[in-house]
Amino acid sequence: MRRSFLSLALLAFLTPSGLLAACRADRVEVLTDSGLQAFRVEIADDPAEQQRGLMYRESMALSQGMLFVYDSPRSLSFWMRNTLIPLDILFFDETGTLVTVQPMATPLDETPLPGGVSQFVLEINGGLAARMGITEGSRLRHPAVDQAVAAAPCE
Repeated sequence: MRRSFLSLALLAFLTPSGLLAACRADRVEVLTDSGLQAFRVEIADDPAEQQRGLMYRESMALSQGMLFVYDSPRSLSFWMRNTLIPLDILFFDETGTLVTVQPMATPLDETPLPGGVSQFVLEINGGLAARMGITEGSRLRHPAVDQAVAAAPCE
């Protein structure tokens, strides 16, 4: 009986629906040459959330971040106004492919940090991208990426 339960649990995880369950709105996965990196994220998908971003936060857990989701690709540039912690700002195109990394953005600096034409932006703690091997060409896995064009689809 115990072996049957374990087999069923493993089978449920390995089925397509079990794999899809791993692709959740509150989690992003970044596929790198050195492996998979995962973060729990807050989603900023409306103008008010996008404008506020991570402003006024005094800290953020290493495994957390914020994912900015735009309706379509556009030329994006971020700044660090009222942002108190250093961030790595990762700009992804419509396929979820990382096109620009702005590492160790300086807290409170209002200098524009261009990301090129992007549709998704992931902010994580400053210095993590380099430590985790997240570089241009890494791929974002998240249900907000159109699965028909995703470089790392959920399926």
